[in-house]
Amino acid sequence: MSLVNLLDFDLEGLTAFCEGLGEKRFRAVQLFRWIHQKGAADFEQMSDLAKSLRAKLATRAEVRPLAVISEQASSDGTVKWLFDVGGGNAVETVFIPEEDRGTLCVSSQAGCAVGCRFCSTGHQGFSRNLSTGEILAQLWYAEHHLRERLKLAPTERAIDNVVMMGMGEPLQNYAALVPALRTMLDDHGYGLSRRRVTVSTSGVVPMIERLREDCPVALAVSLHAPNDPLRDELVPLNRKYPIAELLDACHQYLSAAPRDFVTFEYCMLDGVNDTDEHARQLIELARRSPRSDGSRGISCKFNLIPFNPFPASGLKRSPRERVMAFARVLADAGIVTTVRKTRGDDIDAACGQLAGEVQDRTRAAERMTRAPIRIHAAAPTARS
Repeated sequence: MSLVNLLDFDLEGLTAFCEGLGEKRFRAVQLFRWIHQKGAADFEQMSDLAKSLRAKLATRAEVRPLAVISEQASSDGTVKWLFDVGGGNAVETVFIPEEDRGTLCVSSQAGCAVGCRFCSTGHQGFSRNLSTGEILAQLWYAEHHLRERLKLAPTERAIDNVVMMGMGEPLQNYAALVPALRTMLDDHGYGLSRRRVTVSTSGVVPMIERLREDCPVALAVSLHAPNDPLRDELVPLNRKYPIAELLDACHQYLSAAPRDFVTFEYCMLDGVNDTDEHARQLIELARRSPRSDGSRGISCKFNLIPFNPFPASGLKRSPRERVMAFARVLADAGIVTTVRKTRGDDIDAACGQLAGEVQDRTRAAERMTRAPIRIHAAAPTARS
């Protein structure tokens, strides 16, 4: 009989599992705390569990970590791990230390099927979704490994900010994502604030709507273009869920979100999406975008991301002076705008660089070898 991986359960799932063993809910809470708060994988370590329960667990369950293939440290303190997820696939996870927080960038898929032109993961193609346990195993390992390395007190956290911005489109792995988010938020688990857990999506509109109902956390949207013709080329998912539909879903999401704004991620591509006219179109989107209730405008901030080049993309990073000029146009219009500081680029751990190892089932290399991106003039912000 194969052993059940307890990392696959949120607290409600673990409670149901324990009830199946004839145990009460408080035993599930104890077990949950041992796994996530203390990082225990050996049931014999769990000293306040009844011996009878430990005996049952030893024959029916396990805490299954991911094997670490490699660890790289950047000159700026960023750490990248490559985790083996089996079948010739490996995913990357990145820890970014800052003065006021430690952020972990977590992967949700082995590869990605969206195929954004500027993303190294997309060029590798897609193999499969990760399980809840494989998503959480990244946080489980990083948190407890870093606590030990940094010699933190038992009550101190190494990671207090999680972003689902690693390999994959999180909302295309929704069933596994939500229990993982609930474990991150649970006070018996990692106890993270909803404001400190961010799901980044390229725009899977129906799942944005579901996340609002099931587990609203901070939302980041990979926008990258101010009009549909250009976004169709940069983010192919736009052909299914165009900008107007995406922005309406964002408006609706804000009614339940822990923050009163949506973050729009915008990768700055030289000569592609970085002109002042593109910035003015973004302002128009933010101010004039129609909403389903008849009103207009969206509460948002823009995070401008310097492109991290890789050979297969055929794209270049916008010069810094162009990025700053673009930011000024937005800021002068009263839109909160930040420029992301590039971290970990010397170990290919920066935004858009995560690649891992993917046994592609989607023929991405063939699909994404195509003509250069067409540069579009000013275009309407929604399809007619």
